[in-house]
Amino acid sequence: MKVLITGISGALARKVAVRLATAGHTVLGLDRRPWPDAPDNIEVFEADLRKRPAEDVFRLHRPDAVIHMGTVTHLSAATEERYRINLHGTRAVFEHGNQYGVGQTLFIGRHTVYGAAPDAPLYHSESDPPLGASTYPALSDLVAADLFAGSALWQWPEMCTSVLRIVYVLGPSQRGTLASYLSGPFVPTVLGFDPLFHFMHEEDAAHAIVLALEARLRGVYNVAGPQPVPISVLARVIGKRTLPLPEPLFHRALGKFGLPWLPRGAESHVKYPVVIDGSRFEAETGFAPEWSEKATMESFRWPG
Repeated sequence: MKVLITGISGALARKVAVRLATAGHTVLGLDRRPWPDAPDNIEVFEADLRKRPAEDVFRLHRPDAVIHMGTVTHLSAATEERYRINLHGTRAVFEHGNQYGVGQTLFIGRHTVYGAAPDAPLYHSESDPPLGASTYPALSDLVAADLFAGSALWQWPEMCTSVLRIVYVLGPSQRGTLASYLSGPFVPTVLGFDPLFHFMHEEDAAHAIVLALEARLRGVYNVAGPQPVPISVLARVIGKRTLPLPEPLFHRALGKFGLPWLPRGAESHVKYPVVIDGSRFEAETGFAPEWSEKATMESFRWPG
């Protein structure tokens, strides 16, 4: 199978690419960022998803499947740029896929689109609406991209589309949203709250994406790892200390004193859990995480 991976320069996307190439698939990559040491059996094209050179990759190479991992978070782009990349980039992927005969498209999303709130269910199923933007405006572009990908199920029914809402990813690469939050000498928390954090090892996440491709899943699926743990436990295992702050001071302190910067609305995700039920994905793919929550945390543990 010829597989095109958008956002291939990302840490998780590289792992997916290597797994697919090792399994004998023809792997192409598309990203604005270079991958200088990409394996010889993976061809990478540097292009913006929204520009003509990216469309040319679809037109000239006619991939059988596309894994769309070319979205960004508040950590790597400003609000206006995120909207252009996440929403317009996602739209371009599906439109090019439809125009040039792509038979299968996977959109790799995030479990945080469900949002964190005091009245939210402990375990979110795929039938729950993505309400993350209501409390966390910085998620609005990712929620919009997720919803657009879901709309492809009826817009282009001849294309096999799956939306994977994956929990936070941790591992030795020390890359990703949760990794950035844990990167400083202290882990800032809101005083009086110790929410569960749901995460999985980056190798398990890559394996799950490959399984979804092979199973030709159609629809929206939660992809969960081992059981979630409280943020206090996560911090302790990776060798960090939590820094509980009164809520009125929480946002003022972020970005200072070695603490990570988080956008407005992030408090909700540090106060309330976002935990998902991945049983449907497990039943249809046979997926089972190989890394326990303890092994995942230990693999991420920062030097020193």
